[in-house]
Order: sequence, then C-alpha cells, then structure tokens
Amino acid sequence: MLDFFKHIFSRDKPKIENSTAGGAYQFYMGQSTAGKRVSERSAMQMTAVYSCVRILSEAIASLPLHVYRYTDTGGKEKATDLPLYRLLHDEPNKEMTSFCFRETLMTHLLLWGNAYAQIIRNGRGEVLELYPLMPNRMSVDRDDKGRLYYEYNLSNDDAPTMKGTTVRLQPRDVLHIPGLGFDGLVGYSPIAMAKNAIGIGIACEEYGAKFFANGANPSGVLEHPGTLKDPGRLRDSWTATFGGSQNANKVAVLEEGMKYTPISISPNEAQFLETRKFQIDEIARIFRIPPHMVGDLEKSSFSNIEQQSLEFVKYTLDPWVNRWEQSMRRLLLSEDEKGKLFIKFNLDGLLRGDYQSRMQGYSIGRQNGWLSANDIRELEELDLIPDEEGGNLYLINGAMTKLKDAGAFAGREEETIDG
Repeated sequence: MLDFFKHIFSRDKPKIENSTAGGAYQFYMGQSTAGKRVSERSAMQMTAVYSCVRILSEAIASLPLHVYRYTDTGGKEKATDLPLYRLLHDEPNKEMTSFCFRETLMTHLLLWGNAYAQIIRNGRGEVLELYPLMPNRMSVDRDDKGRLYYEYNLSNDDAPTMKGTTVRLQPRDVLHIPGLGFDGLVGYSPIAMAKNAIGIGIACEEYGAKFFANGANPSGVLEHPGTLKDPGRLRDSWTATFGGSQNANKVAVLEEGMKYTPISISPNEAQFLETRKFQIDEIARIFRIPPHMVGDLEKSSFSNIEQQSLEFVKYTLDPWVNRWEQSMRRLLLSEDEKGKLFIKFNLDGLLRGDYQSRMQGYSIGRQNGWLSANDIRELEELDLIPDEEGGNLYLINGAMTKLKDAGAFAGREEETIDG
C-alpha cells in the first residue's frame, strides 16, 4: 500500500501518450449491421449523404467572410488593408479560391468530424498561406510533457510545403476545426456514428439496383421432375437468356416438365419504397437538414417552406459558422490582434426573407432611428449616399417624445393664450 501512494505522489509521472480521447474515432468505422461496409467515401455514393454534405459545404463556402477591425467609436470596419483579409476572402493559397478552400474543409468536417489546414507563416509570424490537409492522414497526440502535436502522413499528392514521409506540426501551424467530440480536441465522424443508418440506405439502393438488373423480376427456383446432370449449366443458361433489364418481358419456354416458382417477396410487400424514404429522412436528420432541401416536399408547403429555410440558417448553419469563426480567431490572429480584429461570416443575406418583408423591416428601423439610409443600402448591396447628402442621418418620428416630457408643452400653450 505504501508503494502505491509513493507512486501516486511521485514527481516521476508516467508519460502521457495519445490522451486525446477522440483520436481513435476510426474504430467505429467499418461493417454495419446491414452487412455493408461504411466509410467516408462509400457513404458519399449514397445520394442523401452526398446531398447533405454538398448543401452544407456549399453554404459555408458561399457566405461572405470578412476580417473586421474595431474602430475608436465602438463600431467596426472591414480591414481590407490586411493580408489576412485577402487570404480568407479571396485566395488562401496560390492554388485555390476561398470558395474551394472552405468547401473542401467543410466536406472534411462533415465526413471525418475534423478539418485541418497547414498554416504557412513568415518570420514575423504572419499568416501567408493555408493548405488543406486530409483528416484520415492526421493524428493528434501529446508528447511526454503533455503538449499537443499534430503528425501528418504525406503522399505524392500533397502540396510541396512539407517534405518527408511523416511531418510533425505544432498547434500554431495547424488550423484545426473540430466537430463534436469526446474531449473537445478531436471530433468524431458523423458517418462513423451513423454507420448503421447509412448502411441500411446503401443496402436499399443495392437491392433496388439488383432488382432492376434482374429485369424487375423476383428470383425463383426452376423445378425439374427428373434428375439434372449439370444444374449449373441450366442456371447460367436461364440467367443469360432471361436475366437483366435488357431481357425484361421475354417469354420463357419451359421443356421437360420444368416449372418456375418465384421465392422472393415483391418490393411492395418488402416496403422497399417506404424504407428508402425513411432512410433519406434519417440521414437528413443526422446532418440537421430540412427534408425539402434534399427533395422531400411531402411536409412542405408555400406557407412553411420559408420558415424551414430560416430555421436551417439558425439551427444548422449558425453552429458550424461559430466553430469556424472561433477556430480561425484562435489560430490565425496573434494575441495582440485578438483585441483589435475579429473574423466573421455574414449571414444577413440568408436571413433577409422576401422583398416585401425586408422593406417593412427597413421602414420600421428607419422610422425608429436605428437604421440610416446607408445602413439599408449596404444591406441591399446598393451604392452609398454621400454623407453631405444625408446618407448617414438617423431620423425619428417627430410625433414621439419622452414619457417624462408628456404634457410639458400643453401648459406653455395655455400660458401663451392667456398672455
């Protein structure tokens, strides 16, 4: 017992190795209970998964991304003079646009649960370029002092910024955007977590494809009253003559008393279509995508589809946007810059609603003094009115006054009349 406490309180602590709990998420990938092997790439061959990943990755890539500077008056302005602004807004490296870069990283984040990019800095620590890194070749571990490090396995397809077979990168050199995870450091793959639901969807697609490849006819048994010397040859001959969609509706001629008996149930009895539809809804639920965005309009109507689209922005996109913004602020801005700059996506364009609703909102804001003409024109991406022409004036309705001043002018009017 004494030796036990000596070990606990000893200064010679054991080495901390691979203490990132989310680092082994690949364990959950593989064979599903439906009998289909599910991986990030095989899942993308299912239309529902591909559609959900494409919707989210293109949405994040399409959003305006700006670097802002705090002003002395308490406001903000776009820091277009900074190299980091051009890097995030236009070209993160010499090979990609900002759209392509963000689309790629968001796809990695949705499939692997993590997005990585190498940060290339100059001697002053300023960010020069960002290059995407494949999540399946990245590992996050700790050294013997408990400090995090990233280890990346190289291939011939990587950018020529790293040499060797394995490269160890420090946390300041990796833009890491983690998804939901066990330890807050490494996210786990949504595909791995939902492999059984996706496996059923893959099995349904394969079942439907094979059913139509068989001429939309169920499988069956050829019965012969006698003894066949070579049943395999007969089966192959039958398949070659009547199998496949190209042989559909051919008339079969059975000789020597043979009889064909179907043994599989029809797709209708197997609820094939209902199962496929449910799995599409299930996958949309995994990614929190409204069904109408993946082509299921059964529960959508003219009156609620706009509200569903707004909920998509609020409950689906906004959490991903926050992950991106906070990770970029933490890793791309220096400690001194964090008090002066911030990075933000602009979601206003997705939340504006229809034209009539926007105009009514602008009218209320203008009349109550919290929107100027230029504020409105900037939201609508129109040219600004010069300040000398009143573009930045804030106006209020003249009929309104403070509660404590109510009736103050009534007594003055009576005094004027009496006088």
